[in-house]
Formats: sequence, C-alpha cells, structure tokens
Amino acid sequence: MERILNNNLTYSYYEYPSEKEFEQVIVQQAPHIFGSQSIYIDIKKRIGDSIITIPDGYLIDFSFEQEPRLYIIENELSSHDPYKHIGSQLLKFAISYKASGRKIKAFLLEHLMADKSILAKAEKGLKAAGYRNIDDFLESIIFEKTVAAIVVIDQATPELENVLSQLTMDTDILEFQTFINKTERIHKFTPFNADIRELTESSKSDIKAEDLNTVVVAAREEGFEQEFLKNNCWYSIRIHASMLDKIKYIAAYQVAPVSAITYYAEISKIEKWNDTNKYILYFKDKAIKIKAIPLDKNKKGLAPQAPRYTSIDRLLKAKSLADVF
Repeated sequence: MERILNNNLTYSYYEYPSEKEFEQVIVQQAPHIFGSQSIYIDIKKRIGDSIITIPDGYLIDFSFEQEPRLYIIENELSSHDPYKHIGSQLLKFAISYKASGRKIKAFLLEHLMADKSILAKAEKGLKAAGYRNIDDFLESIIFEKTVAAIVVIDQATPELENVLSQLTMDTDILEFQTFINKTERIHKFTPFNADIRELTESSKSDIKAEDLNTVVVAAREEGFEQEFLKNNCWYSIRIHASMLDKIKYIAAYQVAPVSAITYYAEISKIEKWNDTNKYILYFKDKAIKIKAIPLDKNKKGLAPQAPRYTSIDRLLKAKSLADVF
C-alpha cells in the first residue's frame, strides 16, 4: 500500500472503516477541498415522492463569477458497490430533481439564512453575478441552470468511471485519501477546480474564469498525427463539469522533442468517451498550424501533463508556454 514520507516520518494509508467517518472528514476539510469561493452545505434531506433519494450535501460554487453553479455531493468509499450506491443515488436524484426543486430551494434558503457569515458570502457572490437577491439567485441555479454532481471518494476505480459514463448528469470525481502515523493524519487530494482557480486567482493573472474557452492537451507523435491531424478529434480527455459548455477550442502541446504548442482547432461537439467519465472532442475542421509556442527553458512545471485551460486569445498571442498559463 502507498506510503508518504515527511520529515523522516512514515505515514501509512488509512482505510476508513465507515462512510460516516469519511464524510465527517470531508465536511471538516470542505474549505480546503472545494475552495474559498464555494459554500458547502451539509444537509441530508429526502427529496422525491415516488423515487426517494437523500444526497450527502450540496455545493454552491462561485469559481465562475458570472455563472455560479449548484452541485450535489456524494461522499463514498470505494469498497461500496458503485452501481448500488453512487449510480443509484445519482440516477434517483436526476429523476427527482426538477419535481423536488421547491423543496430543495426551501431547505437551501433556510440553511443560508441561519448563518450570517454564510449568507453574507452568498450575497456577495450573487451580487457579483448580477442577481437581485437570494431568492432570485436560488431560482436560477436550481431551475434555470443544469445541476451537476461531485463524487468524493477515497479511491477512483474503473467501475466508478463506467457507472458515471452511463449517466446524463455531468459528474466530477474528487479523490481524497488520508495517511496516518502514530500521532497525526495528513490528507492527499486535488482541490475542486484547482487548475482553474490556480490560473485565475494568481496575483499575477489577468485572466478571468469566464475567459477560459480552450483546453490544451499533451500529445505524443503517433497519436497526434493519427487523431489530431487526420481524424480531426482528440479523445480520452478528462474535463471538469464546469468547463463542458465553455470549451470552444483545443490546442495540442507536442511533447519532447518538440516541446511546444503547434496546432489548435475549433470544437464542433463533445461526447462521453466509451465507458469512462472522460470525453472525445470533435473538430469543426482541420487543425490549424500556428507558430510554435515553446516550453520555457528555465521554468519547471509548465509542460501540460493533464489537460489545462486557457483562452484562445491568450494562446494566439503567446510567445512561450508561460504566456499561455
């Protein structure tokens, strides 16, 4: 099993004995997991009449200032059957959601009104997004916008990917693990929308989340020639639920020895890729060759390992990779 070594102390992987304990830690660490621009609402309320479901919680996310979004939260252990637990819960929620909208709005409003600090945070976010008041805001994110889901789990599995690929609801997987020694615990996770927030919240950044419309992918020579240039597509890409309706372009970063962004293409459609929670992006036309945007020689960590986001305007003006991200 995986270990972590820190200051000569060895931390062993901690296997949670119960979902209840796992969920308690998620609630405690919610500000770190979901970010300062979100509100985690720890409410378990039954929704639906003929089809009953009880989500583990809700998240109101303000990562996109002009487009706040509501997510349902499912906290699960990988030892549980993903079909019976996660798949069943999300499917029931998707079916019951619209009919239960008034009930959801009522208990979310009650929760926000009960805590002045949370209410103030929500009001600041909704005013920045142009809403008149809290009622107008909840009406919009519940009834007018598409709800998405976040599955927080100790270990993502192919079985989970398969289950989520069958659902129409956009879903993000967030892996959260704990390691322990005799006296303390440490947690390992990638924060929700981390790459988006790192780009837009940097003190040196001049880009807003709403500007992000381009995904940059790492491409090896063989796959690049066949898929990107000949078949006019790129597949097996993990894309955040929050970005699915915003991606308009894709750019290819060719790995070493090229080490540069060399082509981009406009996207015609995005679909689920096989039995996974990843996607295939189809191009409107042939990819367009551009003047190479090289990797900066003296800056580490810039070369894309996983998909990264930027704006097409920023990309086309860039002289080096540091200008892109």
